[in-house]
Amino acid sequence: MIDDFWLLSIEEHTTAGFYSMYFGKKYQKRFQSDLITLMPRLWRFALSLAGQKDLADDLVQATCLRALERESQFQAGSNFAAWTMTICRSIWLNEMRSQHLRKTGQLDTAIESSLIDPSPSPETNIFAAEVFKQVMRLPEGQRSVVELVFVEQFTYREAAAILGIPIGTVMSRLSAARKTLAPLKQEQANQMKKGELA
Repeated sequence: MIDDFWLLSIEEHTTAGFYSMYFGKKYQKRFQSDLITLMPRLWRFALSLAGQKDLADDLVQATCLRALERESQFQAGSNFAAWTMTICRSIWLNEMRSQHLRKTGQLDTAIESSLIDPSPSPETNIFAAEVFKQVMRLPEGQRSVVELVFVEQFTYREAAAILGIPIGTVMSRLSAARKTLAPLKQEQANQMKKGELA
């Protein structure tokens, strides 16, 4: 459901130019293709971790490079998205997050106006912007779980494996996020009722 409102402008992250610097002849075509296909999802996950568009861009670039370097470690038949997102989370926690915090002293959240899809109706975008704003205000741990479970449709077990946390922690973070976002769901229901009565 939240996927309907997590409307991100990711066009610049799905163009050939974005990838050309990463893919050389030594990488297998199938691996490259899978990585390119995964890019929009990977970028959304990176944004849920980093909370900032430019940091998400850097995180995706670092993740692609690391995945390409470790291509031989990927086990055929396993979940490529989960494997890549695990790399992304690892890079965020072990490298980028601490560097950014040292530089700025804080993690800023992304500006929703630059991330909302301009094509839907204004009413949809207003609600989408509000949902996005509320999701980005969630603590980092809750944001990443919301992204993996609600948007990417991973199971609790898969999300737990990607994030390196117990399933119970996934469930408790989702529960806390649902409570925070519940007023938005009620607001949407109220608006739909008004539309039906009009």
